[in-house]
Amino acid sequence: MNSMGTMPVNRLMLSMGIPMILSMMIQALYNIVDSAFVSNMAGIGEAALNALTLAFPVQMLMVAIGIGTGVGTNALLAKSLGQGDQKKASRVAGNAIFLAGVIYLAFLIFGLAGVRAYVTSQTSNARILEMASDYLSICCVTSFGIAFFSIFEKVLQATGRSLLSTIAQVAGAVTNIILDPIMIYGLLGCPEMGVKGAAYATVIGQIVSMVLALAFHLKYNREITNGLYYLKPSWEVIGKIYTIGLPAIIAQALMSVMTYGLNVILVRIDETVVTAYGLYYKIQQFILFAAFGLRDAITPVISFNHGMKSKARVRAGIKYGMIYTCVIMAAGLLVMEIFAGPFSTVFGLSGETQELCVGAMRVISLSFLFAGINIASQGIFQALDSGLESLVISVCRQFLFVLPVAWGFSQMAIQSMDNIWMVWCTFLIAEGVSTVIACIFMKQVYKKKISVLEG
Repeated sequence: MNSMGTMPVNRLMLSMGIPMILSMMIQALYNIVDSAFVSNMAGIGEAALNALTLAFPVQMLMVAIGIGTGVGTNALLAKSLGQGDQKKASRVAGNAIFLAGVIYLAFLIFGLAGVRAYVTSQTSNARILEMASDYLSICCVTSFGIAFFSIFEKVLQATGRSLLSTIAQVAGAVTNIILDPIMIYGLLGCPEMGVKGAAYATVIGQIVSMVLALAFHLKYNREITNGLYYLKPSWEVIGKIYTIGLPAIIAQALMSVMTYGLNVILVRIDETVVTAYGLYYKIQQFILFAAFGLRDAITPVISFNHGMKSKARVRAGIKYGMIYTCVIMAAGLLVMEIFAGPFSTVFGLSGETQELCVGAMRVISLSFLFAGINIASQGIFQALDSGLESLVISVCRQFLFVLPVAWGFSQMAIQSMDNIWMVWCTFLIAEGVSTVIACIFMKQVYKKKISVLEG
């Protein structure tokens, strides 16, 4: 029998969650590594870091759509296998691969036609504009690696083969780390390409991950039948994938919208504030993505056992998912508070920009415990087909209670940079209020979806 329905839930959550956590943290590592190398480019490091910050929201959007589609695929595929319906599981996997092709086509078009207008909306600095446009164009035009890897990764996770998806992810990250200094600085006979080199290293790493994940899927996912028949789009299957996955897409995409909106708000205060926040956000992502990895384990574990109608295992999934996520975020809080200073120096920051970055780390990280509850709740809601509740939490914590509040506080920071800490408090307010809403939703969902199951 599948271990998803038999292994003790606390062990199952860890055995599935740890590889997913590593996978997501490695995903965050791509952007951190790029930033570390470009920020140390002689003479233009801070401008190059600013350029990557402006490109970052679109990169996040790529990940959002890919991962969100994968999350829907993951939950629906796991539930189909829990119900013993292998044909349906194969159709879900095939349709997800078709969707990856559609996603790549959309970003290819944007990479060819929309990048410069997007970057211009955030800066008038000619040097930063050029570097950001070059970097983002390369990432979009060759985004098929991240688009298809996002699907194969979640298919492997849904069948309980998280370790294989992590191996593929690690291989891509190692490739990126090795190629970054070679292509950015022009080592070992490679021409010096600057931020273009960072972009090429990133997409090559993504392609390596995609190729390995595809090979693992074809070799080890025996529960799933592959073939052109299963690639044929089924609007019913696609609809079900996005019924589950759309809230995850919006949740991740709102991070992109939030970051873009904050770039526009913060540049009115000072360009150094944009650079400081952009760097903080990439470091923070390393911790947030760890929580997202566990969330992506919570979803199939609870979904599979909900398909089996096991009330005890669904309850255990909620309990351990919430506990483990909060432990991750508490550890992240300690790391950010203790190592804020050393983190900023790794990226070549100094003076006012460094002080701003350290301040952002120490204030915003106080919101991590609330964020942990919200992220775990979203995974639980997705597993129980309560996509609307998950969506509302995303909108609250990443849009509704962020941009308007940040804009209001920024007016005071414009008058005096001593008030910049108020802008950073925006995140504590947003996560705290969203946690209250999540608790109300959890009580309602439990009553409708779990209490009706047999004991």
